[in-house]
Amino acid sequence: MTGRIATGLESTSKKTFASALDWPGWSRAGRDEAVAVAALAASAGRFAIVAREAGLAFGPVAPRDIEIVERIPGTPTTAFGAPDIVFAMDARPTDAADGERLATLVRAAWTILDRVAALAPAELRKGPRGGGRNRDAIVSHVVAAESAYAGRISLRLQEPDPGDVGAVAATRAAIADVLARPTDGGPIPGGRWPARYAARRIAWHVLDHAWEIEDRAEAV
Repeated sequence: MTGRIATGLESTSKKTFASALDWPGWSRAGRDEAVAVAALAASAGRFAIVAREAGLAFGPVAPRDIEIVERIPGTPTTAFGAPDIVFAMDARPTDAADGERLATLVRAAWTILDRVAALAPAELRKGPRGGGRNRDAIVSHVVAAESAYAGRISLRLQEPDPGDVGAVAATRAAIADVLARPTDGGPIPGGRWPARYAARRIAWHVLDHAWEIEDRAEAV
């Protein structure tokens, strides 16, 4: 990978998200635009592991490589702490190759989460006020969210037991299958999200919690 990192910004008075629009999962937040963009650049090495898992080239990234292509006011969901904006680049059609790339990056995010969770202790370092879920609760939260996200892309799936490896794998396979299909760039028929945004949102949530586990496991 060389050249610019096309980035969308969604901002509220409380929080801004910077999202690399061609790299599902690579989104970081900060209190304002400058902090969010700096956080995105600082996490490039971490995201490179995801890209490598997906079999995609991903070279060194400098802050100057991040190019803001769109700024949109955020929503209450943005302020709460999740990327919620569908940018113009998210509305591009996807062909078979695009869809497989999206699905492969989301699959790589799941692989990273599973790997991190397998290596982390069950009890994680608490936050500054003594809060924060432990490992298994974080994993359960991610699995539950994926069942909800599935509905946004036309799937009606029963939420699997987080401990049922086969059921979780089946849910994820169904999600990846939908993301891999060619689209016209609009919301997936029967759902609400376009494929590109869906891949970004799903992969971001997985990686955000994988990195949380990783960070909070370090000082235990």
